[in-house]
Parts: sequence; structure tokens; C-alpha cells
Amino acid sequence: MPLLGGIRPPIALLCLLIFALAGLTAKVLGPAGEPVVPKAVLNSQQHFAEDGAIALRASIDERVTDLNRTAAALNAGKPVAPERVLSDLSSTYQKWTGTTVLDLESGEVLAARGETIPLAWLDKDVLTGDDALTPRMVRLRTGDVRLMTMAVLDFEDRPQQLLIASGSLSVPPINLGPFRSMSVVARGGEVLATAGFEQAEALNSDAERSELTFLQKQMTRLSDRAATETEQDPVSAREPGSRGYPGVSGTLLGDAYNGRVATAGYASLASSDPDEKKSVGAGLGLTVVAMLPVVQEQAVGQERELYGLVAAGVLVVFGLLAAALLWRAVQRPLLLLFLESRRLARGDLTRPVDVPRWGETARVGAALERLRAQLSDEGVEQGGRDGTGGRGGRRGGRLGLRAPLGLTAVLLLLWCVPVGLLLNRTDASVSVPSTMVNDQRDRTDLVADRVRRALNEAQADLVSTSRLIDADDPDATTGVLDDALRKHTRYGSLYVVDAGGEVVARAGAEPSADWDADEGAGEQGPSLIRVAGEGGKKPVIQAGSPVPGHKDLTLVGEVRVEFLNSLLNRPGLGEVRVVDAEARTIAASDGFLAFEELPRDALADVVRAGSVHVGAGPVENGLLLREGRSVTVAAAAPFSGGGVAADIGWTVVSWQNAKHFEIAPYEREDRSVLAGMLGLALIVVCLGWIHLVVVRPLRALASSAEKLADGDLKTVLYPRYHDEVGAVVRSLELVRQQLQARRQNQARRSAEPRLGAGGR
Repeated sequence: MPLLGGIRPPIALLCLLIFALAGLTAKVLGPAGEPVVPKAVLNSQQHFAEDGAIALRASIDERVTDLNRTAAALNAGKPVAPERVLSDLSSTYQKWTGTTVLDLESGEVLAARGETIPLAWLDKDVLTGDDALTPRMVRLRTGDVRLMTMAVLDFEDRPQQLLIASGSLSVPPINLGPFRSMSVVARGGEVLATAGFEQAEALNSDAERSELTFLQKQMTRLSDRAATETEQDPVSAREPGSRGYPGVSGTLLGDAYNGRVATAGYASLASSDPDEKKSVGAGLGLTVVAMLPVVQEQAVGQERELYGLVAAGVLVVFGLLAAALLWRAVQRPLLLLFLESRRLARGDLTRPVDVPRWGETARVGAALERLRAQLSDEGVEQGGRDGTGGRGGRRGGRLGLRAPLGLTAVLLLLWCVPVGLLLNRTDASVSVPSTMVNDQRDRTDLVADRVRRALNEAQADLVSTSRLIDADDPDATTGVLDDALRKHTRYGSLYVVDAGGEVVARAGAEPSADWDADEGAGEQGPSLIRVAGEGGKKPVIQAGSPVPGHKDLTLVGEVRVEFLNSLLNRPGLGEVRVVDAEARTIAASDGFLAFEELPRDALADVVRAGSVHVGAGPVENGLLLREGRSVTVAAAAPFSGGGVAADIGWTVVSWQNAKHFEIAPYEREDRSVLAGMLGLALIVVCLGWIHLVVVRPLRALASSAEKLADGDLKTVLYPRYHDEVGAVVRSLELVRQQLQARRQNQARRSAEPRLGAGGR
């Protein structure tokens, strides 16, 4: 008999898996202590650093794009004086620390604004070759590093001019929240800029100044480590199967001070779509590091370790009982049948068959006893013809050996169900670290800032494009709109309307809503960011800009809702929506219906609370919502800051179930569920194996044996498996052949006298 066939392997595997699961249970359900910082807090710092890297990369790319588009627009028009170029540039985009126009032939500075831009770094390599006009980082005399962006102004009948704009590489102007600091790090670990550290002069005690010094040193050390980590290839650095941020990101753990541990997340600047879209910011080798001191977690008591040991001990007891039941009810009777059938096949008919007590093995044993009687000429009683003869008879009912399998499953389920469904269960009383609530609030405010800046940028692009519109030449206007639509993918359509709302020129799709020049008019004029399309499938988001020199004309761009949706989809933030002043949905990270209300009244209350003016204006807020057995972390951040989108009354709201956080209570619950699920898998695999390999073939064998005992000698018995059941089938086939030969011999002997009488 093969060692891997029959009843022994599944029972042995069952015992092995039970001991393995017991060891795993003792380890994961009751560890002696928890990490000093929950993994959820570390992941939150990583996401915060990713958000900062996205904001910095977008800011750098927008600066480069805006300068190139401005230069292209100027080159397409009439020559403009250098001073006028810089004046229009600074009035449209307030994002550069200094600008300069340089004559490329003479090297003379024609105009300059803002901080002085050094020119010593300009050489032939900067202006020619494959890397010509590529933005470069330049260090000023003050030690600060600036990003120099260049574009060529090529006016007709004038020497070429070089437009240079310097921009800072400072930490993105985002809400860091209390106690968090952020830095921008170059290759090699040099810290280019930091934010979030208090000034030492503003602190009141030596202890506070000592802690500030400690945190600054930690930022330097962690920044150096982060720069080393981000030099890896993004694909090899990422964990297998993980997605999300396209660059290199991760977490770092620093030293402790006064009961708080320095935790940090880092992220390299990466293109939003590395395969299709190149990013200037991504090629600078910069890394953003976000650091937050977190209070250390208290160690878990010894009682938690006992939970795992007790659960493991109970599993071992139940597993041994289950194995003993299978051995007693299945393995032992089957091996007995194997020995008895082999004895009959060898011709040992001296003693009766030892028939098992019940089930399919009893039926087969009874059939073997009847066959033994037939072979030994003892005869078979009539009662045996119907399957009830012999000492075993047909016992066990219709279930047969499925009954002990069911009892074994029930015995193991008595452990799996309580462990998976009852042990370490959480409810609304779970303690969620305040850091998670604060990070949800701050990251929501960061998303709100991104959306506000994107809308401001959309309107600023319209202002820039409107200067190129020639109202007297509709064909040229259409060409300008087509070119702008091709370059600005955020728009679904661009069109020029007159004072009556009639479309004068258009590019892209048909306008989805009318534009009223006087809608939302106030002290600062009509609103330039509007929402329409109520009752339709999608909200219609419009941005407008008056056409210079034509008060009755307005350039309108319809911002695609999908563009706003892409800004909201951030890992670790849950579901994110943009809502208007009435808490109706304008955009969402997941699917939504236009202008639908928020799914819970509590979320609408959070939005209204965030819209209340406190001091200079509305502020972001975050809180825990405890309902039933669940805990939800929610936050709302109204638009604030500058630009035309600051006063439109929109709010970004986010929420997620705290179960998604990797904190100790939920991790213990997940481990308990995992242990229960593994126990269920153990039951299915091992008992299913026994049912398929032993029970089903044995039921078929019982039917064949009874038919053979009833006189069916024509049906040949073929063994399907090389195991105990197959061995019994082979023995029955030998018995069938013996009975068939015996019957043929009897028929031949009875026929010989008749043949002799006929011969006389």
C-alpha cells in the first residue's frame, strides 16, 4: 500500500495542521507586547509625506508649464517689452521669487523683478544640447537653493531673449498640523528647506529648547536615511503586490525623547504617470520627509499572552479528540476490512469474518461473511440475502461514515466559531490614537488646498488664454481655443460667450450650461467659478475670465469632473468628496450621483461645523463618529486661502472606518478571524479529503460487495485507488473469481453423469 494513499495521510495531516495552527494561535493572539508606535500611525506619516511630495512636484511642474505656455503665447503674438512681460507674468502667476529677461546675444539684463538671479551658472551646456533649457537647481550667495526655469522669447525682428524665473524649493504651503515638521531633501541627504519647527527664541523654557534641538537633529538624521532609501528603484523598493504611489516611499523610526518617539514618512518626487508623462520635479532627485513625535504605546499585560496559550491548548485538545474519533470510527474498521478481505482472498475460511459494528464498513464486513460462507459450503441464511445477515448487518443508517466526519467537523467548529466570531471582538469603545484623527483632518485640508489651487490654476490659464483672443477674427479665436484645449486636459470644453450668453467661438464639447455674466455679482464682481447642471448626470463646473478689451465677452472653460475626482483619490484617506455650501456632492473619489447628499447626517454636521467662521475664516475639523459597533474617523476642510476659488463655499469632506487602521485592537480582531478561517480551511481540506478518498469509494464498495454476496458474479470489480479501499476491492475481485470458478466446476460435475447416461 502506498504511504501517501488511504486513510492515514489525511488524519496525519489533520494532526500536523492542528499543532501548526495551535502554535500560530499562541503566537499571534497573545503577544507579550505591542510595537512602541502603531503601524497605522507610521503609515499615516508615509501618506502625509506622499501628499507633500505630490504637492511639491505639482508646484514645480506647474511653474515650468506656466512659464513655457506664457513664452509660447508671447512668441505667437506681437513683440512685447521685457518690462511688460514680467509685469503680466507676475500679475497672472504669483509663484516666482524672481524673474529676469536676458538678451542672448549680448548677455545684457533687459528687465528684472523680485530677488536678484545670479547668472554665473549660465553656460553653453545650459543653453544647447539635449538638456538645453532644462530647469536646474542653483545655490544663491545666501546659501538658499532656487529652481531656475527658462524659456526663450523669439519675437520677429528682435534678438532672442531668455526668460528666467527662479522659484523656491521650500516645503509646500500645506497645513502640517500641530507638532509635525516637514523637510525637502536633496540627493546626498542635504536638507534644502524645513517647516514646522518653532523658533528657539519663542520658547519659554530650556526643556522646550532642548526638545527642539533633539527634533532638529532627528530630522537631519532621518532625512539622510530617507535620501538613501529613495535612491532605490521604485519597482524593487515597493512591496510585492503593492500599488498606489508611483515613487519610493516608506517609514522610519527615530529615537525617543520624554516618552515620545520620532516617527517619519518619506516620499520621493515622482511623476503621476511615469509611463506617459515626464515630470520636471520628478527628475530633480528631491525627497519630502514628514516627521511627527508620537507618544509611545504602553506594553500589553500578561493576560493577553494567556489568551493565546489557552486558545492554543483548547485547539490541541479538540484536535486530539477529533483525530481519535476518526481513528476509532474510520481508520481502524477500514484496516480491519483490509485484513479480513485479504484473508478470504488467500483462502483462509476457517474462522468467521470480524465484522465492524456499523456504517459502510459493517455492510462490507457482513458481505464478506456471506461470501466466506458460500466459499466454505456453509450456506447462507435467507436473512443474509437482504443484507442483514452475519454479525454485522447493515448498521449506521443512511449517514454511515459521514456521521463521524460530521461529528469531527462539529468538534473543530466548537473552536473555530468562538475564536473567529467572539474572541477579541471590537465595538464602538475602541481607542483610536488622536494622531489618526489629526492626520485625517490635516490630510483632508491638504486635499482641499490641492483642489482650490487646481481651480485657481484653471482660471489663471483662462486669463492667460484670454489675452490671445482676437474678437474680430472668429477663426483665429477658435484656433486659440483648440490649442488651449489640447494643452489643458482639465477642460472638457472652452468657449467664448457674449453678454447675452450666446456662444461666439467654441472648442471641444457643446456647452453643458449657460453662462450668466451677472451671476453671483458682489463687491468684487461676478463669481468666476460656478457650478451648474443640477438635475443632470454630472455637475457642470465652469471657470471664466473676461476677455481684455471686450467687456461683453467672457472666456469660459468647463472643468471636467473626472479631473477633480483624480485629485481626491488618495490612499489611506478613505472616501473623499467635494461638497457645496448645502453639503451636496460635486466630486468624489468613488462613484456618486450629481448633487446627492452625504450618506450620513453626522457627516453633514461635520461640514456645517467646518464652515463656521472662527477668527479670520472657516477652519478644518476632524472627529470620531461612534455609531453602533463601528467607529468612523471623519474630517472636513472648507476652501480657504487665496484665489478666485477661495470664496465659493466648497468643502472637502473625508471619512473612513477605523477598522482600516492597523492599530492593536483591530489587529487582534483580524488575527482571531484569521485563526478561525484557517481552522475552517483545515476542516474543509482534511475532512473533504477523507470524504472523497475514503468515504465515497467505501460506499460504492459496500454496494458492490452486497451485490456480489447476493449472487452477482458477472460484474467485474476494478480498484480505483491504490489504498485500503482499493485493496479490499482487489480481494473481492479474487473472491468473485473463486466463486465463479467454483460455480463453473459445480456445473461441470453435475453435467458429466447426464452425458454418460446418454452415451449408453
